[in-house]
Amino acid sequence: MTSKAVTKVAIFFLYLLSLLPFWVLYLISDAVFILLFYVMRYRRKVVQQNLLNAFPEKTATERLQIERQFYGYLADLMVEAIKLITISEQQLKKHFTLNNPELLDTFFNQQKSALGALGHYGNWEMAAQILGFSTEKKKLFIYKPLENEVFDSFLKKLRSRFGSIPVSMKATLRTLVTLKNEPKLTVFVSDQTPVREETQYFTQFLNQPTAVFLGIEKMAKMTNDPVIFCDIRVLKRGYYCCTFVPLMNEPKLSSEHEITDLHVQYLEKVIREAPQYWLWSHKRWKFKPEDIHR
Repeated sequence: MTSKAVTKVAIFFLYLLSLLPFWVLYLISDAVFILLFYVMRYRRKVVQQNLLNAFPEKTATERLQIERQFYGYLADLMVEAIKLITISEQQLKKHFTLNNPELLDTFFNQQKSALGALGHYGNWEMAAQILGFSTEKKKLFIYKPLENEVFDSFLKKLRSRFGSIPVSMKATLRTLVTLKNEPKLTVFVSDQTPVREETQYFTQFLNQPTAVFLGIEKMAKMTNDPVIFCDIRVLKRGYYCCTFVPLMNEPKLSSEHEITDLHVQYLEKVIREAPQYWLWSHKRWKFKPEDIHR
């Protein structure tokens, strides 16, 4: 069986699982947590090192508690992502609320668009779907394509179920130029790691120099569209809300890297308030500033 066929079979079984109610999926999540944390010990060394670097002031016991809570939440994310395959509009709106979508109207009424930043915090995949209801204008969700073309195509369909338009990072500029005269919301996942060869800027994030993409800032200065942060919070298990927080209304008046530092600092603030909901298993710090000049 080819890899494409295997992926299609896997997607079919995920579809069947997604038909299960939330309470059954969370029972599965409890079992997945035990598997990830105790049996597979999935990336635990990566998580432990990330937590140590980010929170050197915390005790080993405090970091272990965050680690355990993170793996419990990671298991929830997995089953919630599966549920998104068949979740209804009514269920989605029950589990994820938008607190102030009217903020977007203030920009659109001025014939402006909005550029949004969010991190791998809370359920960002559910956010990609709920943003489809944030406005009647176009909603673009910028993403980094997967190497597996079948699964990447599957994720694109998943994210676009309720009106969001997935756009690959490489197609961002071309898409924004094409739609330059249309008010729209464009959302970037801002805490991804650029490849070493394309890294242009490091900022301080979670107690260490961190390579960041400058895409949001570059687009904002080119268009002068206001920049907002999509502040996702976990209310309780399976329930979320998002608040749009204005960061920069006149990007062309900002100093170099000011916009980038603003959205990175805001994400750090959110993480420090409840660190278990960020993606600590991600190998975020693959290289340091001194590695760039070797």
